[in-house]
Amino acid sequence: MKELYSQVNRKTYYISMLTLIALMLSGLILSTTELSGITVGYVIHFFCVAILAVCLLIYPKHETYVFRKIIILFGFAYFYTMFFLYPETWTTYILICLIPLLAILFFDLKLFYFSIILNGVLIVITFGYIILIDQGKIYSYVHHDIVGNLINIIASQVLLFLIFHLSFSRMKKQQLYHEQLQQSERLKMIAHLTAAVAHEIRNPVTVVRGFLQLYREDPAFDDPIKKKFNLMIDELNTVEQITSQFLTLSKPNRDQQPEKVDVNDALQSVTGLVRSYAMLSDNQLNIEAEENCFIFINPIEFKQLMMNLIKNALEASTMGKPVTVIAKRNHHYIEIKIIDEGSGMSEDEVKSLGTPFYSLKSNGTGLGLMICFNIVEKYDGEINYESTKGVGTTVTVRFLATDGK
Repeated sequence: MKELYSQVNRKTYYISMLTLIALMLSGLILSTTELSGITVGYVIHFFCVAILAVCLLIYPKHETYVFRKIIILFGFAYFYTMFFLYPETWTTYILICLIPLLAILFFDLKLFYFSIILNGVLIVITFGYIILIDQGKIYSYVHHDIVGNLINIIASQVLLFLIFHLSFSRMKKQQLYHEQLQQSERLKMIAHLTAAVAHEIRNPVTVVRGFLQLYREDPAFDDPIKKKFNLMIDELNTVEQITSQFLTLSKPNRDQQPEKVDVNDALQSVTGLVRSYAMLSDNQLNIEAEENCFIFINPIEFKQLMMNLIKNALEASTMGKPVTVIAKRNHHYIEIKIIDEGSGMSEDEVKSLGTPFYSLKSNGTGLGLMICFNIVEKYDGEINYESTKGVGTTVTVRFLATDGK
């Protein structure tokens, strides 16, 4: 319930919860007229109201899955206590049918499934009690048509499931659309920025680097000074590389036409370039590519994509650990998996991958991976990350397969 962070919605939430708590307290007070003295049931009723009220009031400050589940469990305890404590009030029968609605308040899919399964189990137990023990003495309105009531409850649970599932799917689509819109705005902002700045950076850098190269060859300077010139030239090369990445984002090369690419051949070509890079950190690069895996893509962009992803895997890997690249056909798709045994990433870190200027490297810009996401999206592919802290990361790239003939 992230929307509770809005002051207006927070105020609405507290007004609604205070109204609900007032109704529960009213029911607690009125129940004293129906019960003869303080009974065990009344004490349970009192504690359910008190604990549920406290939980609902402090929830906005503790929005965790565990706390939500606690609220749901006490909600179950409250409504089923009402059902068994006041059997003459038949409206409690309706309430136990609607208990899973509590999970809709939190809009949590796992919590909703938990609620509807738990309610199903409790309803079976309740009907078993009414049929075998009560036998219509107290719950005559249920026992009179036990089959019909059971069918109605099942139908209500199915209806709640459909309402929640359809609403949840629609909200997820809207959330995805909103994230894509934000990403599009970021890309547009970067395009404007790079178009205005990149060339202006490149020109003076080229001039400075040219003079440094000239001084480096000048015998008037001794070796320690020349080493400093080399260091400055290397740093200027880094600036040049970053500027080139900016230019790729702002002005993609539309002259490059897609063609049929043999994934095995392309991977062998790429790994031939990065294998020496892997040897620097004592990492082994393993390629397991099936034959006859063809996709329709620009070969230069595909090699750029694979180069970036494999280099990232090598840089993330623990020294001496292998990086494995697997390419195979999966029905109508070609799947390429890049598996490393590095430090892994958290769920939040994985979600942030591909966004501008986000990088887990100390000197990274995030632009390389952003270009990878753009290439995959350009050819209607998919890229997914599965990562576990301390275990490693698996990147799966999927493209539509094309005929190899």
